[in-house]
Amino acid sequence: MSTPADQAMDGTGVPAALALPALADGTELVGEFKNSGYREPPQLVCLPNRQLVRLPPLLFLVAKALHDHRDLAGSRDVPAALGTVAESVSAEAGARLTAEQLVYLVDRKLAPLGVTTYSDGTPPPVVKADPFLGLKFKLAVFPETVTWFLAGLFSWLFRPVLVVVGVAAVIASEAWLLTTRSMADALQHTLLVPVSILMIMGLGVLSCAFHEMGHAAACRYGGVRPGVMGCGIYLVWPAFYTDITESYRLGRAGRLRADLAGVYFNGIFVVGLTLLYLWTGFEPLLVAVLYVNLEMFQQLLPTLRFDGYYIMSDLIGIPDLFKYIGPILRRALLRRSADERLRDLKRWPQILVTLWVLTVIPVLLFQLGLIITQIPALAAKDWWMIRRLADAASNGAGALDLITSGLQIVLLVLPLAGVALFLFGILRRLVRRAVRYVNAPLQEAAPDA
Repeated sequence: MSTPADQAMDGTGVPAALALPALADGTELVGEFKNSGYREPPQLVCLPNRQLVRLPPLLFLVAKALHDHRDLAGSRDVPAALGTVAESVSAEAGARLTAEQLVYLVDRKLAPLGVTTYSDGTPPPVVKADPFLGLKFKLAVFPETVTWFLAGLFSWLFRPVLVVVGVAAVIASEAWLLTTRSMADALQHTLLVPVSILMIMGLGVLSCAFHEMGHAAACRYGGVRPGVMGCGIYLVWPAFYTDITESYRLGRAGRLRADLAGVYFNGIFVVGLTLLYLWTGFEPLLVAVLYVNLEMFQQLLPTLRFDGYYIMSDLIGIPDLFKYIGPILRRALLRRSADERLRDLKRWPQILVTLWVLTVIPVLLFQLGLIITQIPALAAKDWWMIRRLADAASNGAGALDLITSGLQIVLLVLPLAGVALFLFGILRRLVRRAVRYVNAPLQEAAPDA
């Protein structure tokens, strides 16, 4: 397929049919990725689907110059407009760039990535974000304006003095509950009262929502704008999310604050539950505290795309760690030389990413194997619960009992569905790679010496 750069040239050395390229609608120039783990500090661009694209400095200067001179888009003398943009890039890059070279960079580099339009006015391809183990079926609930307002209600909690007080309160609450209260008795009391189970589930959902509010508030405190808040499906579990792509404008400390903010707000939620328990003495609140603690532990795991993964990513200075799994495994297992992606990394980040990959892969395989071995027991448990629910319904059980049993069945079925979807996703990726390998063009044979 030919690009506008391959079309007929006029006397100016640029394509005959021209339109001044422009940034794709919704594309934002983020800027330098500070404290990165790359040898050459990359520049980041955010596509309309909130996917980050890493650009070398020259390509970022081209995109920036096109944005700065967007007022020339209606000019009839397009070659002159291209010359103006090329001169602007040349002045900032310290090297001569012609209009023809500008068109080449746009049509061969930027437009295929979805950053700009082509030089003949053709819109860029729609780049679909399909990160490995990413959130699926996302639905925005609160727009940016509402997120900004809600974040402002809690951003004051990140003042240094209040952070110290808040963390101390969390530690004191956890220590008191774990050393003076009996979680076993609280669990027994909760299981005997179906409404308590529903209340704990409701508090768990509220804790998850407050967790996301922490990420948004940390962004606002750092001086960047949080995006939409919504919900989606992670693997198979319903999950909340907050778009904090703008946090990449911050340095490492600001990004880590945004990463840790969710767990910090979970801790504040635990303090609130502890105070409520001291006031009411209601035992199921202790189970709710246990539930939130399990949520915090899960969020700090670095294996899946939870907060722990992003903490690890920002500590190393690499936006997407999962894309290095293939190169590192090929080098570690197949003894192949490091490819270009690994050579772009600094020495210590490359070592840390390698350690992360070699640790995460066995853990993921162990977790998957553990779940698969439990499938027969889970299926039997599901069937027993379904039969019990049917018997209870036929014997005139109350609506509350039926709802509670139904939720328990859903919670048991979800892991089975999650394993099926996960295996299907891996199989689909393997099939796609196999098809690409089969359809790849044959390399020309080397001539005889």
